[in-house]
Amino acid sequence: MDGIVTEVAVGVKRGSDELLSGSVLSPNSNMSGMVVTANGNDSKKFKGEDKMDGAPSRVLHIRKLPGEVTETEVIALGLPFGKVTNILMLKGKNQAFLELATEEAAITMVNYYSAVTPHLRNQPIYIQYSNHKELKTDNTLNQRAQAVLQAVTAVQTANTPLSGTAVSESAVTPAQSPVLRIIIDNMYYPVTLDVLHQIFSKFGAVLKIITFTKNNQFQALLQYGDPVNAQQAKLALDGQNIYNACCTLRIDFSKLVNLNVKYNNDKSRDYTRPDLPSGDGQPALDPAIAAAFAKETSLLAVPGALSPLAIPNAAAAAAAAAAGRVGMPGVSAGGNTVLLVSNLNEEMVTPQSLFTLFGVYGDVQRVKILYNKKDSALIQMADGNQSQLAMNHLNGQKMYGKIIRVTLSKHQTVQLPREGLDDQGLTKDFGNSPLHRFKKPGSKNFQNIFPPSATLHLSNIPPSVAEEDLRTLFANTGGTVKAFKFFQRDHKMALLQMATVEEAIQALIDLHNYNLGENHHLRVSFSKSTI
Repeated sequence: MDGIVTEVAVGVKRGSDELLSGSVLSPNSNMSGMVVTANGNDSKKFKGEDKMDGAPSRVLHIRKLPGEVTETEVIALGLPFGKVTNILMLKGKNQAFLELATEEAAITMVNYYSAVTPHLRNQPIYIQYSNHKELKTDNTLNQRAQAVLQAVTAVQTANTPLSGTAVSESAVTPAQSPVLRIIIDNMYYPVTLDVLHQIFSKFGAVLKIITFTKNNQFQALLQYGDPVNAQQAKLALDGQNIYNACCTLRIDFSKLVNLNVKYNNDKSRDYTRPDLPSGDGQPALDPAIAAAFAKETSLLAVPGALSPLAIPNAAAAAAAAAAGRVGMPGVSAGGNTVLLVSNLNEEMVTPQSLFTLFGVYGDVQRVKILYNKKDSALIQMADGNQSQLAMNHLNGQKMYGKIIRVTLSKHQTVQLPREGLDDQGLTKDFGNSPLHRFKKPGSKNFQNIFPPSATLHLSNIPPSVAEEDLRTLFANTGGTVKAFKFFQRDHKMALLQMATVEEAIQALIDLHNYNLGENHHLRVSFSKSTI
């Protein structure tokens, strides 16, 4: 803190009610009497009494506030640490008093902000204990502040559970929230809580992060100490890729203004409370691992506030290594490329059908259906991240009527049969296939990797092919076409919805690369949209 400030306790009796219009004076100020305005209303004269003991109190004194700062922004400073029970803004003096529900919460807040200087609207502010043990305000003089506080408290009491974590909401307009909601599109490489912390810390102190999966997408809630930091991060990072051509950040303001994190582990972290437990059944974050990972993630440093985040794919190793602690064992950028797929329908399955389905998630190099166990196959992908992606999305899906199991194989490569040996076409080398979706760096296909879904995205449709032709074609794969829609601007593309995910998987296997004539081969992939 810069310089010592003497605080003056103010008391003017109003019947049984005490009006606190607190004011701060510099050490050599004239103490005789002073007019202070609470929120620009009704001036009150008072006699001040100089006290400076610095003892902890649940009332905090905040100074050097920017002129335009709102009650909401000041309240948001305290919310990460506990319930805010009162606020008094001294607009003319660029100061405020904030009362928290407990002294413990106030101590945590002061300790945190003494290590990390808080900023509001890009300006450092200063927080210290007040001499007052309680904040008593005249609500008629402090109406606006009380209204904001009530709005926050009303929703704050209705905590909603979110993957084992309670989140407090507030009726704050989205642009003022210090909490960002982050969705990672096209998660071609694993993204961890630590990677997010590394990237978002460039824009201010990150207080808390919660990660979860919703609608088959990795999402996160991330809380800054200051809504302005959240705004800067959103402006700079929304739409950027964490790695080259993949892991695209989609960022919005959350309706929440405070995250209540119960556990510090790989799914959630409260950086203001290192003492939190790791939670039942969740691996605690080993401090040694955390420190080592902090070094590794220096690879992921964002070059500058507004430059793209493009990080060479090789540097994904650090993120992938961390993914070993988020239920993605054994993956690294060059990790295990071979998958073992079992419980296949041995009457129907072919190397080509496996190539087509697994090719949605990576470039399949080789496929071998096991000679002595034809319900199992080995599939070699181009790299460990592709095999991880295929396993995550396809394990437990239905193919030819059977629920398939996908695991990482102990084999490093798939061996081709010796020359001249006939293995009945059970092994196939697709290394030079023109149908690989991810050969070109920066290909748009990186941005369109989605879990299997009943809705399919069709592209490369020639002008002569009508909706009825496509409906008939897809119905012939044995399923029911529920809906169809051409893209408005581009009739080369369409969405087509089958009755079930299993039917859509079958249709993709049968019709991806189907020749529609006029040298147009149909491209089929899973869509995140519904019709």
